[in-house]
Amino acid sequence: MNRAFLFIILGASLWGTIGWFVKNLYTFGFTPMEVVTLRAWTAAITLVLYLLLTAREKLKLTSIKDLKYFIGTGIFSIIFFNYCMFTAIELATIPVATALLYTAPAFVVILSALLFNEKLSITKLSALCTTLFGTCLVVGLIPFDAASLHVGAILFGLGSGIGYALYSIISKFALRKYSSLSITTYTFLIAALALVPFFPYFEKLHLLSDPKVLFYAFGLGLLPTAFAYIIYTYGLHYTEASKASILTTVEPVVAACIGVFIFEEAFSVIQMIGMACIIFAVILIQKNDTKKRILPSSIRNSDIPHGKNPD
Repeated sequence: MNRAFLFIILGASLWGTIGWFVKNLYTFGFTPMEVVTLRAWTAAITLVLYLLLTAREKLKLTSIKDLKYFIGTGIFSIIFFNYCMFTAIELATIPVATALLYTAPAFVVILSALLFNEKLSITKLSALCTTLFGTCLVVGLIPFDAASLHVGAILFGLGSGIGYALYSIISKFALRKYSSLSITTYTFLIAALALVPFFPYFEKLHLLSDPKVLFYAFGLGLLPTAFAYIIYTYGLHYTEASKASILTTVEPVVAACIGVFIFEEAFSVIQMIGMACIIFAVILIQKNDTKKRILPSSIRNSDIPHGKNPD
C-alpha cells in the first residue's frame, strides 16, 4: 500500500480512539466540558511546540484582525462540537455519537447552499437523504425503538455534526492567508484560552497528579488530536485530498469497534446499517465534486478546499 495512504489511515484510526480516552476520563469524575478543556489545552501545547521546533513562520499572524477567524473555529466549532460529542458519548454510546458526528458533511452541503449559493445537485440531495435515513436507523427512529431512543443524545450528536461543519465554513475564509496547520494550531490555542474559566481548578486540579489521568488527558490531546493531524497532513502532501477524505471514513469504524469490543456497548445490526449509510453518503459527497468541495469527511481535512493542500 502507498505509504501516504498508511499515514492517512493511521491518522484517521487515531481519531477513532477519541471515545476511549473520553470514557476513561469520565471514570475519574470529569464532566464533558472539563474533558473538552483538557483536550484543548494538551492539543494547543503540543501543536505550538511542534511549530516552534519545525516551522515558526506558521505561528505569525498577518493581522491581529484575523483572530476573528480563530475565535470562530475555536469557540463556535471546536468547543461546541467537542462538548456536544463528548456529551453524546456520555448519554449514548461511542458508535452512536460518532455516527451522528459524521452527519457534518450533510450540514456543510446545506450551509454552503445557504451561505455560498452552491447548487444542490441530484448527487448531493441523494447524499442528504441517505444521511437522514442512516441517522434514523442509528438513533432508533426506523424501526421505532423507544428503548434505544434518547432525545438528548440525538440533539447533542447532531449538534456535534453542526459544530464539525462550522469549522469548514469558517476556515474557508482563513485559508486565504494561513495554512491548514496554522489554522488548527490557533484554533486549539484560542479554544484553550476561552476554556480557562470553565475548569474547576480547586476541586479537580489534584487529579492531574495521578499518572493515569495525565496519560488519558495528554493522550487525548496528543495522539487522536495533534499527532493524528500532523501525520494526516504529511500523508495528504503525497495523495489527493479526495482520496484522503474517503480513507478517513475508517474513523467511525474504529470508534464503533472500540465501543462494542472494549466498552461492550450495544450496537445492533440495524444501527450498523445506518452507520454504513452515513459513511456511504460521506463518500458520495466527496466524489461529487473534488474540485469545488468544502468539507471532507472530518474536521481535520475539512479546511482544505478545492481538493488541494494549502501547505
